[in-house]
Amino acid sequence: MTNHLTVVKHPLIQHKLSLMREESTSTAVFRQLLREISQLLAYEITRDLEVTTKRIKTPIQEMDAPVLDGRKLALISILRAGNGLLDGMLELIPSARVGFVGLYRDEETLQPVQYYFKVPDHMGERLVIAVDPMLATGNSSVAAIDLLKESGATNIRFLCLLAAPEGVARMKEAHPDVPIVTASLDEKLNEKGYIVPGLGDAGDRMFGTK
Repeated sequence: MTNHLTVVKHPLIQHKLSLMREESTSTAVFRQLLREISQLLAYEITRDLEVTTKRIKTPIQEMDAPVLDGRKLALISILRAGNGLLDGMLELIPSARVGFVGLYRDEETLQPVQYYFKVPDHMGERLVIAVDPMLATGNSSVAAIDLLKESGATNIRFLCLLAAPEGVARMKEAHPDVPIVTASLDEKLNEKGYIVPGLGDAGDRMFGTK
């Protein structure tokens, strides 16, 4: 991928995102929509995966058929909200290896605090896709990518549902080599660091917590 930011304008993605934004959408429906959108976004972020060929036999004849090349890719969920995107992506890419980065945002400083980190081995040989529904201030995302690079990852992409201009700029400054794929570039952040118009707190809406 060459563009630093790709906004996926597919009509199904935009329609489902509008339903997710609505305040009246239930937790169960929100989760289902997030799973569906994650599969559509996964299609976009993996469109240029490297392939090779292998000899197979169809019911008609033998052929050289395209298959994915290299080590299985790694999906990294930035906890806890990243799990909502992870679930749908694993349905599309069930053989992917999975890792988790636990970060929470200090409400006073808006800075990320790490509490968990577990990723697959051979990170430098895998395409690594980090997932988090919201790219807001960008602080947590930058910290997560820092940790992934420290673990050896060199080919990293970032997938989110919504992005704020501030978060995109922060990521580009810190990690210009990490392309971002999102369903929407929203207007701005408010004084509390939430995306506007956004959809509220993705984790709370996904898990029914406040």
